[in-house]
Amino acid sequence: MTITPDILATHRLTPDEYGQIVRILGREPNYTELGIFSVMWSEHCSYKSSRVHLRKLPTHSPRVLQGPGENAGILDIGGGWAIAYKIESHNHPSFIEPFQGAATGVGGILRDIFTMGARPIAVMDAIRFGPLDDAECGARNKRILAGVVSGISHYGNCFGVPTVGGETAFEPSYNGNPLVNVFALGIFRHDEVFYGRATGLGNSVIYVGAKTGRDGIHGASMASAEFTEESKQKRPNVQVGDPFMEKLLLEACLEAMRTGAIVGIQDMGAAGLTCSSCEMGSRAGTGISLNLDLVPQRERGMTPYEMMLSESQERMLLVADKGREEEVYAVFRKWGLDAVQVGEVTGDGILRVWHKGAVVAEIPNRELADEAPLYNRPYTTPYKPFPTTAPEFRSTDLTGDLARLMTASDICSKHWIWEQYDYTVRTNTVAGPGLDAAIVRIKETDTSVAMSLDGNGRYCLLDPREGAKLMVAECCRNLAVVGAQPIGATNNLNFGNPERPEIMAQLVEAIEGMAEACRHFETPITGGNVSLYNETLGEAIFPTPVLGIVGLMKTAAPPSLTFREAGREVILIGGLGTTTEAGFGGTQYAKAVLGKLWGTPPALDMEYEKRVQEAAREVVVSGLAESAHDVSKGGLAVALAECSLGGVGVDARLETDLRPEHALFHEGPSRVIVSTTEPGNVLNICERLRVEAVRLGVTMDGRLRIGAWIDTAIPPLRDAWRDALEKQLAD
Repeated sequence: MTITPDILATHRLTPDEYGQIVRILGREPNYTELGIFSVMWSEHCSYKSSRVHLRKLPTHSPRVLQGPGENAGILDIGGGWAIAYKIESHNHPSFIEPFQGAATGVGGILRDIFTMGARPIAVMDAIRFGPLDDAECGARNKRILAGVVSGISHYGNCFGVPTVGGETAFEPSYNGNPLVNVFALGIFRHDEVFYGRATGLGNSVIYVGAKTGRDGIHGASMASAEFTEESKQKRPNVQVGDPFMEKLLLEACLEAMRTGAIVGIQDMGAAGLTCSSCEMGSRAGTGISLNLDLVPQRERGMTPYEMMLSESQERMLLVADKGREEEVYAVFRKWGLDAVQVGEVTGDGILRVWHKGAVVAEIPNRELADEAPLYNRPYTTPYKPFPTTAPEFRSTDLTGDLARLMTASDICSKHWIWEQYDYTVRTNTVAGPGLDAAIVRIKETDTSVAMSLDGNGRYCLLDPREGAKLMVAECCRNLAVVGAQPIGATNNLNFGNPERPEIMAQLVEAIEGMAEACRHFETPITGGNVSLYNETLGEAIFPTPVLGIVGLMKTAAPPSLTFREAGREVILIGGLGTTTEAGFGGTQYAKAVLGKLWGTPPALDMEYEKRVQEAAREVVVSGLAESAHDVSKGGLAVALAECSLGGVGVDARLETDLRPEHALFHEGPSRVIVSTTEPGNVLNICERLRVEAVRLGVTMDGRLRIGAWIDTAIPPLRDAWRDALEKQLAD
């Protein structure tokens, strides 16, 4: 057929890219080949706008066993054990079909983990929606939120993996483009690691798992485009998940791996059979010959184009030693799953696809998978649609301001969300949702893994570079307050259209800020995801990098977040901090009380932040803290209120020259609140580490008092905080 400009546009390929395809093949591509190139060269699969900048990220440390380039990163955690972990996005599908979009996002990241040979033991999610009270979009935002949460809980609960934590935020910029980023972590021994490489000439390529259907075709291309008025017509591009099938697939794959017959394995995720086959061949420097007549299908009359681009879920591609195929088949028969040889490894580096006795695609693997177009797109300065100067404001009711903040959508209790998740399945959860960091124990050792997800689109809009640094610092600080040492990170970069220089500038500066901070806090990035074109009708989301950081600790119950007993001394490690009028503009106070956004993010001294984290970690590990909580969203007053939600409050004194609104609600970093029976020892640790420590006051039953500014009973504050999200959903 003739490849017209309309066909190219439908496949999201430019004329220059089409010319490159013709040069690679030495001829015009057929329609199936064009589809294969379109998905593999999509932004979603190739990272063609971001790869040049992703190289700036730190990716190595003595613990890194596998960095970027595989399905998941791997870190050594000692004793011959390792963890595999990664974060991925399913943003566009979750707008079009919230339940299935979110559910298959969970399914996809779980396959990324167990395709490495690891058993998944934890999931977390970072989700973003438009405001629930938005006059125009509120009803839709509620529907999307309900569908996404239901999809995450359905897949994780049915599969049998705990969803142990995450974060949720609301901004108008997500009205037409929600974000659903899902993190997963698994455990295995060093000698159980598998890679997605098609090694061994003549070895068998085996398709396992669910049958192939027409769902998800062009899903990768859809995820590489802005939303338009026609986006809702793309429901067929959203995959349909079956978590029970995936549970069988997990057990079958892990058992088959133990036979020793498997030499390579790859998830059929984005771009399905196309991506899994050409990437395995490219990594190994081999070719793969596929016979589509042998592919298990659940729909009649599927074309080669449809089979190669289908993103049907719960499928894997294996490479097995020739002559040992029956060992693999026997395992999958036991679990009631299809396992069919669909091809073999060849030595010519070509992806060769057969259908009904004819070759329907013949493309070099490396050019398809690793040599997609690479763009160093022009960028100017980050898009800044906000004032730089602060409005005039003076509060007449600071206690009322605190109450308003505690019911704000970003700060209020998210128990309506996480109570839908099974966060204790497999009995490894030491600390689950609602805390600064989640913790899962590794039963085979005396070690636990702590995890935290963090992102702040408001700060990254104000200054992407500084916002990204603050995100890394807070994520590491969340681990410090439970006593964990950060050892590695994974990132999800959610941005608008990179073809707009001001949006590309946001991406570049965020990556460079993240790179600087990750080097400083010694948390190499071992992989992640880039999600671009998050725009609707030309309106971009806030630049929203999300970071997942993992840390190690001895298995032990962490301090509580809330104060436990009256009569305990409360100490602010790091000091009261300071701010400016400009540095107050991205706070939750500015958002929820003033309804404004302006200025710059808070200033971060990374060296001081690292010392604060070290002090907090030492206090916790030494058993000196009954409770510990970092100061972040909402500032000191909100943090003290959160510490008081168990019913024990504090009578706090603030000696500061800052105006009351700033002193109570600024969000300057490098601060941790602890309650203790041994204040002298806490102060000694801070002094030794050259960290300021402020004795705020003493805990007391039933009331929160902060200087002469705030005085409130805890029960009504707690009830309003607990019920706020459900009330917003019901209104």
